[in-house]
Amino acid sequence: MPPKHKYIFFDVGSTLLFANRDRMLAPLHKRGFQPPEARLRTLEAQIKNEFDAIMEHGGKPDHGFWNLFYKRLFHELGLQDEVLRQQVIANTRDSMNWNQMRPGTRETLQQIGENSRLAVISNADGRIAELLGRCGIADCFQTITDSGIVGQEKPHPLIFQTALASMQALPAESLYVGDVYSVDYRGAKGAGMDAVLFDVCGAYREKGLPRVESLAELVAVLG
Repeated sequence: MPPKHKYIFFDVGSTLLFANRDRMLAPLHKRGFQPPEARLRTLEAQIKNEFDAIMEHGGKPDHGFWNLFYKRLFHELGLQDEVLRQQVIANTRDSMNWNQMRPGTRETLQQIGENSRLAVISNADGRIAELLGRCGIADCFQTITDSGIVGQEKPHPLIFQTALASMQALPAESLYVGDVYSVDYRGAKGAGMDAVLFDVCGAYREKGLPRVESLAELVAVLG
């Protein structure tokens, strides 16, 4: 039986690659602040839901998410240093600081690629192809669509349309895998694609949405 989805498009941050906290939070670490990873994960889940609600009312993607995330973190840490906060936001927006990859990622992508053609759609700074190359998985994808090059960020339909055209893919034959409901899931659905959330932090565990927490789970969902 042929696969339901001939084309599978992936987000990168918090989906294929994960935050290098040492780099991103270096300015905080120099000041003696070491927020625990568990707390950062919990905060990520909370902010995703708050950010989704903001996006429902016309908010802007990515920049707004990290602004909200670090505003809350700095408040919890008792820090009132806007210069420092902007440094941490800038570090987080730097593609090269998303270089942490789970074991088995390349092998699982190759397994998925046996039945579907793979591609990337990422809100990034124009260097996501370079990052994927450095991490050794760029060749798993036929095309890589980067908002820093396209000029529009998800959930804008143009970036999805650009990626679909690059693969000569029909939306009805395509699945998108990403980690933020309002940006990835709704953006893909708005472009006519199927979508599943890559929900490592558990933000959408109780929402009744299609979700996975690993590439292995995605393989099982794909059948």
